[in-house]
Amino acid sequence: MAIQPIRLFGDPVLRATAQPVTTFDKELRTLVRDLTDTMLDAPGAGLAAPQLGISLRVFTYHVDGVTGHLINPDLSLSEEEQEGPEGCLSLPGLRYDTRRSYGVVARGLNMHGEPVTVEGTQLLARCIQHETDHLDGIIFIDRLDREQRKSALKAIREAEWGGAPAPVVKVSPHGTFGSAR
Repeated sequence: MAIQPIRLFGDPVLRATAQPVTTFDKELRTLVRDLTDTMLDAPGAGLAAPQLGISLRVFTYHVDGVTGHLINPDLSLSEEEQEGPEGCLSLPGLRYDTRRSYGVVARGLNMHGEPVTVEGTQLLARCIQHETDHLDGIIFIDRLDREQRKSALKAIREAEWGGAPAPVVKVSPHGTFGSAR
């Protein structure tokens, strides 16, 4: 197992738009394994590469006993919406009702570069939308109404982990500098 530290709210990597994956190699497969191991250990329903400090368009999910991953996702969302509790491993202990599309069709690639389509409703749809938001530098509290967001930011300031310094980033000795390109 390769469990990695999860970046917390306030780390700039969580606000950056992740880069598309262009190379499907051993380093990418290691990233997918690390994401999966870290997500399952946390435990969480999903985890995106930026949450491990890697700005690539990759996420894993574990919903209703099904574990998978998606690279370079492109989403088609249903018009029907749902509202329900949502949390984030980068904001430990916070949960707020968040509006999302009820259903999703997500197209992307697997770690071998093969096309993948994931269709889901309810929790799976919520998870895929949440993780894709991470790839776009969006955190679920950005989707809350003004009062909820104000409450969330107050809770973050008061949290034991709130205001913690960003983790030290080690520079990769490999020519790709930690990206899978």
